[in-house]
Amino acid sequence: MSAVVYFSPVITPEKVLELYRLVDKELSGRVAVKVHSGEKGNQNFLKPEFWEPVIRHVGGTVVECNTAYDGERNDTERHKKLLSYHGWQDRFNVDLMDEQGPDMELSIPDGQRIKKNYLGKNIKNYDSMLVLSHFKGHPMGGYGGALKQLSIGCASSFGKAYIHGAGEPEKIWTADHDSFLESMADAAGSVIELFKGNIVYINVMMNMSVDCDCCAVAEDPCIADIGILASDDPVAIDQACIDLVYASSDPGKPHLLERIESRNGVHTIEAAAKCGCGCREYKLIEVK
Repeated sequence: MSAVVYFSPVITPEKVLELYRLVDKELSGRVAVKVHSGEKGNQNFLKPEFWEPVIRHVGGTVVECNTAYDGERNDTERHKKLLSYHGWQDRFNVDLMDEQGPDMELSIPDGQRIKKNYLGKNIKNYDSMLVLSHFKGHPMGGYGGALKQLSIGCASSFGKAYIHGAGEPEKIWTADHDSFLESMADAAGSVIELFKGNIVYINVMMNMSVDCDCCAVAEDPCIADIGILASDDPVAIDQACIDLVYASSDPGKPHLLERIESRNGVHTIEAAAKCGCGCREYKLIEVK
């Protein structure tokens, strides 16, 4: 079995919506739209106006959670101000899912590294999810894409520390690295199970820095834009993005690959496939 991933080298808001429609998977009921709100000062995150057509189409609510590190998004009051500053609240209904506790606790009985996941409790209010990801590098994970949005992105502030610490939140920055990556895969799987797979994923490969959108001071993009991908398989879509970076002829490719490889980024994909989040084999269908 292999997954289907739609790809277009054309990067526009309208093309995002076109590829979403091609996935041909109805997101029913109340739709949570997971975005990255962007740290204050970050120049690379994808702005609300870019995502607007597809969010309007699904009639969804933009959802986010607080961070577990210093910045403008690690408490509700400041995060809400930033959501307004970046224009999310002007365009959409926005739900900061861990604004009030207690967290929603999910059991992961077959987890490779963690047996629980802690989510913003408001996630229980949704029936389906659209995961909108900006594919780029990441200081710890090597890369950020759909699997990171499912795991770290949906986790509460405490849940983020719990995943980073591979079940020991006090070790948020010091846990064994591969155990952290495997914990992300476990957490992603628990969110997929929560929604019974009723999720669509869109990854956009533009503004690709080695740094995440969570960095207030991020490097500028180092590689040319590549395109938009859409799928109902988070493992396949992230694997396809990695493969497209390797296939690129852009001179900035080695810098991004060094970040991905030095952090063993592909291991998140390996671990997610192992725990049943999706399939690494895929058919790439290009759309002009």
